[in-house]
Amino acid sequence: MAAPARDPRATIDAVWRIESPRLIAGLARMVRDVGVAEDLAQDALVRALETWGRDGVPDNPGAWLMATGRRLAIDRLRRADRLARKRDELEWLASSRAATHDDAATGVDDDLLSLMFTCCHPVLSPRAQTTLTLRLLGGLSTAEIARAHLTSEATIAQRVSRAKRTLAEADVGFAPPAPEDVPARLAAVQQVMYLIFNEGYTATAGDDWLRPDLCFDALRLARTLAALTPHEPESHGLVALLSLQASRLRARTAPDGTPILLLDQDRTRWDRTLITSGLQALRRAERCDAPGGPYVAQAAIAACHARAPTAEATDWVRIAALYEALAHLTPSPVVEINRAVAVSYAFGPEPALAIADALLATELLATSHLLPAVRGDLLARVDRPAEAAAELRRAASLTRNARERDLLLARAAALATQDD
Repeated sequence: MAAPARDPRATIDAVWRIESPRLIAGLARMVRDVGVAEDLAQDALVRALETWGRDGVPDNPGAWLMATGRRLAIDRLRRADRLARKRDELEWLASSRAATHDDAATGVDDDLLSLMFTCCHPVLSPRAQTTLTLRLLGGLSTAEIARAHLTSEATIAQRVSRAKRTLAEADVGFAPPAPEDVPARLAAVQQVMYLIFNEGYTATAGDDWLRPDLCFDALRLARTLAALTPHEPESHGLVALLSLQASRLRARTAPDGTPILLLDQDRTRWDRTLITSGLQALRRAERCDAPGGPYVAQAAIAACHARAPTAEATDWVRIAALYEALAHLTPSPVVEINRAVAVSYAFGPEPALAIADALLATELLATSHLLPAVRGDLLARVDRPAEAAAELRRAASLTRNARERDLLLARAAALATQDD
């Protein structure tokens, strides 16, 4: 044991964030139920708080938690009178070296990958997938997830409980999917991480423009996924994209929380370590035998911004071409909006406005602030300030983020003054 001077309550949150995914995954492999596995992991955590407070934090807290969780799993199986059906598993457990992580070294990768696929199983709704991933793989508490989603702890607790019950009722096995199902299932796992990051990068609602903790939780999960699927270009592409996007976090707001748009950001505040990490991940993605997909394409776009020392040096022609390629990979109105922005800087606002105008009848954008925000900017650049201000006010009425609303209204007010 380490010296008792180490405060377990000061370290338990960090330990739990780091170790809980492996702990839950390892226990789920034994009991074949992620809900039961999480209960056992939580029980092990309670034991840790009691024991570590008396004896000090162990040198390898993860191994201690795994050993304790396994003992609790055996006790649970015995109490449930399922010893006969679980005899093989118990014999394996009894002969394993439970006090170290070495015993799980050969299976930990498979366990974590299985847990990722289980959390994102198709029987769950996208919202349930995201919540369960944050809970079991992100190590977030119910309160933390509730804050991230601007809802109550009771709502999140019910969502987690329903998700685990749905998995149990559907008899979802704790194992990676069949090889032929991997591409579709892997895409769902990647999408959940992408959505978690985006919610942190630009909050859809509330008073804060950013939630950096959510961004870094998603990036940590994406890195784990890439390590578990080293031959999948999209896994590396996702890490590259999230790293490059996260590199700008410090520059995206003023000290008072006011948003700062990309072209106005102080690039000396961009995180060079994250940029280097992102560019390395992009190179790994490009070296894979399989072709890259939308995450690799988006990472290549982010790399163009990261490599430009100034906003004026941005290679907008290449970015416009990359958005056109992305539109072929995943056609969507949102991609077209972004392509319009790139085209406006590469070739001028007039052709970009034509792209944006073509989206006016798109039902998917009817309740989104994105199109009127972009059209407002483009209309201002072609010297139509009154129309631009109207579009920006419309965008402000559609966004649920208070910081973004203030920014749009301020731009609209400035244009109205210009028109006068």
